[in-house]
Amino acid sequence: MRALTEALATPLSDADATVQSMPDASPAKWHLAHTTWFFETFVLRDHVPGYTLFDERYPFLFNSYYEAEGARHARHRRGMVTRPTLAEVLDYRRAVNEAVAGAIDTLPPAALELIELGCHHEQQHQELFVTDILHLFSENPCEPAIHTPERKQPVAMPGPIGWIEHDGGIQEIGHDGAGFAFDCEGPRHRVLLSPHAIADRTVTNGEWAAFIADGGYADARHWLADGWAWVKAEGIGAPLYWEKAGDGWTRFGLDGRRPVDPAAPVTHVSFYEADAYASWAGARLPTEAEWEVAAATADPASGNQMDAATAVEPRPSSGGPAFIGDVWEWTGSAYRPYPGFRAAEGAVGEYNGKFMSGQFVLRGGSCATPRGHLRTSYRNFFYPHQRWQFTGVRLAKDLPIC
Repeated sequence: MRALTEALATPLSDADATVQSMPDASPAKWHLAHTTWFFETFVLRDHVPGYTLFDERYPFLFNSYYEAEGARHARHRRGMVTRPTLAEVLDYRRAVNEAVAGAIDTLPPAALELIELGCHHEQQHQELFVTDILHLFSENPCEPAIHTPERKQPVAMPGPIGWIEHDGGIQEIGHDGAGFAFDCEGPRHRVLLSPHAIADRTVTNGEWAAFIADGGYADARHWLADGWAWVKAEGIGAPLYWEKAGDGWTRFGLDGRRPVDPAAPVTHVSFYEADAYASWAGARLPTEAEWEVAAATADPASGNQMDAATAVEPRPSSGGPAFIGDVWEWTGSAYRPYPGFRAAEGAVGEYNGKFMSGQFVLRGGSCATPRGHLRTSYRNFFYPHQRWQFTGVRLAKDLPIC
């Protein structure tokens, strides 16, 4: 599992791995070190008697947001850490890997649980690694490609959106307690749904281009007040990484700049854009409960997810209701605790709970999510203006109450 993180770094120079393109993104070198700090701190330091830190300066540099772990380097200044070098960070990873492997047979159950959490934590950072590097390279005027573009055959546009109807009523959502889950996925609880329908696929680039052509970004009627202020202040007129090219559009990806594929799911859109598109389309965003009930039988290991350190991008639908992979789907639900939620004791209790304010839930995973990381109860969350992740849109609509 940890080898994938290092494979993602293989094409990068030390400079590539050091620069930070914006405060929301972190340098690749920091991701490599922070995920290692997690194991060193919560497993080795806390559960291996006599363990000596690899470098006493690293906890300050590579702690993320754990207040219980003390002072740390400011997030927006992570790109100023030119030393340690990429090679030294990789040495740090090797040393911690060897120490964990050497101690694992003697670790108590609590430490083994932290190793499991650390593995899932690193998978989250593998996705962030990809999206942060994509944003970094998009800021380079040369728009370099990390991976060689694949030659692809044209794909037919999918047919009109189909609708999966649900009569509503009392349902259960949340993790059922079997296997690993993050704390925010539970407890499992009952919800009351009204009759509704949810789209059988996500919105495509071609459909989004029609929204743009119809003046969607210039019509305040479709926008929330905060969204409209964001559009005007930032000059937003298309998804992130899109550029106008003659009569069409191009997009930037890890394989460089290429024409937008009209049949592929639209991605890199904010909650504000998703909500505005839904309004323009005469629909709305699904709630996270509606999404989870509809996706209950979906295979979390299916769909277009990240299997290796290669170029990742959303792919045109192969047909049928696909709820997993390609793009994270914005819901209309605020990221708040479920009934009965309790944060864990200690520093790891800061993992999710303290972020349950001002953000919206996304579901389903993306092409950059490592395969094996997802569950249908998985709750991702971002602020409504953020769009550097692979974020897309699935529509929903209300049905009459009989």
